[in-house]
Amino acid sequence: MERAEPVQGNRRPRCPALIERRTAINAQPGTILVIAPHPDDETLGPGGTLLRRREEGWAIHWLLVTNGQHAGGEAADAGRDREIDAIAEAYGFGEVFRLNMPVSELHLVPETELYFGIAAAIRETHPTEILLPFRSDAHSDHHAVNTIGWSCSKSFRFPSVRRVMMYDTPSETDFAHPGDPFEPNVLIDITGYLDRKLEIMGLYESELKKHPFPRSPEVLRARATLYGAMAGCREAEAFMLMRDIDLMTGR
Repeated sequence: MERAEPVQGNRRPRCPALIERRTAINAQPGTILVIAPHPDDETLGPGGTLLRRREEGWAIHWLLVTNGQHAGGEAADAGRDREIDAIAEAYGFGEVFRLNMPVSELHLVPETELYFGIAAAIRETHPTEILLPFRSDAHSDHHAVNTIGWSCSKSFRFPSVRRVMMYDTPSETDFAHPGDPFEPNVLIDITGYLDRKLEIMGLYESELKKHPFPRSPEVLRARATLYGAMAGCREAEAFMLMRDIDLMTGR
């Protein structure tokens, strides 16, 4: 593997800097906590990576900050609950945490409330790796989750956390602020996992739509193919590295 450079301020990292190929077997599987502002973010962004990590023996956990459902009555809520249960079973998540905060209103939630919710999930699961939405996504909920999630990665408070990365969310990362674009410096080979990722995405009946909608099977496949070409493999997912303690300390 090539070495990656953590994101520091507005300095542009080399792209890509680290490629995790299918032949790279992790000697000691770790624990991932994927933090999703809404149901589907965990699949749109790192879904293939989660499937690969689980097969490699990692423990994978899901923190869902909102239910992603605007006011729609009890029937709508029940339908979304069934979708979330089906997604959790499909991935085989060890723990699923639901904060049930209001969708599109996280900027109105006290930061301490969001902090305590994320921190509690980290303390319970002891993740070695945290996956966050991109800091400049075109959604206020993603901003809030990234900001507070990043603050929960301090090694002196949460020593289990070794690596923090931001994932790419179609329809939100596509419209990131032009002054802070998503520039992947980690590409993870998901060859063999993309079809299953798309099947899982299909469980969100209200979220997957026809092309050219950015959350369509064609777009998700094209995205994986593009990142795969960058990584020299068939299909890949892209991330921006925020911190990797092992790389920083030369381990």
